Amino acid sequence: MSNLLLIIVPLAGAALAAAWPDNRTRPWLLPVFGLAHVVLTFWLFINPPVVAPGDWFGFDPLARAMLPVVSLLFLVCAAYGASYLRIRLERPNRAFVALLLAILGLLSAGHQARHLGLLWITTEAVTLATVPLLHFNGTPRAFEATWKYLLVGGTGIALSLLGSFCLGYASLHGGGGGNLTFAALTAQGAGLSRPWVLTAWVLLLVGYGTKMGLAPMHTWKPDAYGEAPSIVGAILAGGVTTVAFTAILRVRAVVGAAGEGPIADRTLLFIGLFSMLVAALFLLGTRDFKRMLAYSSVEHMGILSIGAALGPAGVAAALFHVWSNSLTKGALFLSAGNIRRAAGSPAMDDVRGMSMLTPRSAAIFVTGMFAVTALPPFGPFFSELQVLRAALASGQGVATAVFLGCLLLAFFGMTRVVFGIVDGRPSPTTRANAKRFVETAGVIAPPLVLLGLSVWLGLFTPSILREAWLAAVAQLFPTP
Repeated sequence: MSNLLLIIVPLAGAALAAAWPDNRTRPWLLPVFGLAHVVLTFWLFINPPVVAPGDWFGFDPLARAMLPVVSLLFLVCAAYGASYLRIRLERPNRAFVALLLAILGLLSAGHQARHLGLLWITTEAVTLATVPLLHFNGTPRAFEATWKYLLVGGTGIALSLLGSFCLGYASLHGGGGGNLTFAALTAQGAGLSRPWVLTAWVLLLVGYGTKMGLAPMHTWKPDAYGEAPSIVGAILAGGVTTVAFTAILRVRAVVGAAGEGPIADRTLLFIGLFSMLVAALFLLGTRDFKRMLAYSSVEHMGILSIGAALGPAGVAAALFHVWSNSLTKGALFLSAGNIRRAAGSPAMDDVRGMSMLTPRSAAIFVTGMFAVTALPPFGPFFSELQVLRAALASGQGVATAVFLGCLLLAFFGMTRVVFGIVDGRPSPTTRANAKRFVETAGVIAPPLVLLGLSVWLGLFTPSILREAWLAAVAQLFPTP
């Protein structure tokens, strides 16, 4: 039952934040409860509990492989958030702090959900809890982004619910007793109705793919990431997307047990390559550095989808990439938030010379850009190399060529934007805005920590972490 504390503790923190009277001290609840969650998560990671096949919630191997990085990212972002909200005292933060902690609890529930219905409830609750956070700045563009996120996300909610019904009916049609735990569905295997399984797979892939931001369901991402506070963007890109990926992996295991794994893999490979291509083309054209991060996220969700299509070796590489992308993307979002507040605009047409005005944030932003585009020794280089090796081992020559081409185009697009804002001579307007922003330790240390963790992950990946990824693969691809 200790795994339930991962859900209960953050939700209790959210209730406390909602009742906390002081706007100035309330943000400190974020790192306090974030630290408690990290301690609980890594204690369970080191001492994994026994999970019964029929349990609806459980810290099973897949949750063990994914949830710790979400918890770690949240803690670092929470430390940043305490400093960020101190700067933004003009905005009430009661709902902001409470909802962030609620999202942590819901993400914990989503990663541990071993029941088809509970998985849907938790992931969609995360979607609804995120909506007010996107509107925190209160601007017309933030309002527009919020509605777009809600409408597109609502479509994903409907499709994933319909897909859940179809998968449940596939079980009943095949003689099942209505048990919707993933263990029971996988055990039923070939007894599942083939047409209903395939219908469910398409609907669930599109529904949860919308949450991940896979193309062409990615249309909410540029607006949401562009207008949301940087801490929200970091948690969306490195936390919320991972629970949707967990859902896809769990459903893929059921589809594979039903004998339709090759079809599922082909669709994952196609949508992954398509996402990378769409992201690369938009990166070549965007002139907004926060939207750039949104398209980069679409690209990396495509990489996860490709890894999931390449069998056990590819899934292990994808789990590695979940960690490396979450940590690196978090550093990029937090440093981009610093630059955005100092410059007063996210557009490279308005922003120049940030290396002079915010030298520390600009240096982190440039370093993070190289890291997320797979420059060694950062984690994404090694995780993407493993995806590449899995593709070559699977005989996917054409897919490998497209993969490498998209990586190159994305690199060109990101360097164009990043160097466009850090180089040059700042305008008088930018200089005036930058004087109101101070690069304190509270807003510089968190992204530096995330970059350091990305380097550590690439160079010194601990054996216990690799063992956790392999255990998750064994869960998803059980030996007959």
